Amino acid sequence: MNPDIKLHKKDLPDEIKFSDKIAIDCEFTGLNIERDRLCLIQLSSGINDAHIIQLDKDTYNAPNLKGILCDKKINKLFHFARADLLFIKKYLEVDVDNVSCTKIMSKIARSYSDKHGLKDLIKEFVGIDVSKQLQTSDFGGELSEKQLKYCANDVLYLHKIHDSLKKILIREKRIGLYEQTIKFINTRVDLDFASFKEDIWSH
Repeated sequence: MNPDIKLHKKDLPDEIKFSDKIAIDCEFTGLNIERDRLCLIQLSSGINDAHIIQLDKDTYNAPNLKGILCDKKINKLFHFARADLLFIKKYLEVDVDNVSCTKIMSKIARSYSDKHGLKDLIKEFVGIDVSKQLQTSDFGGELSEKQLKYCANDVLYLHKIHDSLKKILIREKRIGLYEQTIKFINTRVDLDFASFKEDIWSH
């Protein structure tokens, strides 16, 4: 079944509501927070849908989106939350609460592998080999159908991946370690924002 992909300009429409768990991903013009900007935020409720918000690069005025990001009752599923939260903090000027990160989950749960990219997790837990060819394309202008499908893929499978990784964490008795680790995510983002890129725990 083809996913239901919708593109929204500037903000989410008022009528769109989400339950207690959503998948989120972002696209930037690059990964340098001092130089590059936040272009898109994708959301999925986990029922084969993807809402792609093309943000206003001049104002970043998106009250409906910000309301969802700040809603502590909604669990937000990211893959590599550290990067997404950093750009959200700078451009939308909000701190996101109640965060899960499938990359951190994978690194703690899947000690049998050194591959923790989203493509690897989709292949293992969903059985689909998705293309990441458009990962380095320009998301700052008009979006092609291929780009929209690429953006959708980054959130469509996160619910299943999250649930699969959580089962491993529980089975291997590492869920408590993950829960303590993810509490540090906003502090890690604050350190990035303050230009502390290195491992602060190293000698």
